[in-house]
Amino acid sequence: MALDFPNHSRSFDEARRAVRFSGYDGMQQIRFFIEAAALAKSNGWDSATTASEAACLAAFDAGRASIQDIARVIYSRGRHPFYVLTASDFPGR
Repeated sequence: MALDFPNHSRSFDEARRAVRFSGYDGMQQIRFFIEAAALAKSNGWDSATTASEAACLAAFDAGRASIQDIARVIYSRGRHPFYVLTASDFPGR
């Protein structure tokens, strides 16, 4: 089956400094995190450590389609309990 993102919910994980979101492969939930540093890179911020929760969530919402596209690519490389998207996963930004 293909990875799909029918649920638009996302949340900020302070401990990981990342936005958490989920996709589904059939009935199986697949967990993803995108680090604040990756969001900072894609938005031209000076520092991911100073980015607020609201800024990270807004950046995720603005880049949702491309983030989900990268998540699909990473998911297709192999099955894991969860995936962490980093700045290196977003070349050319």
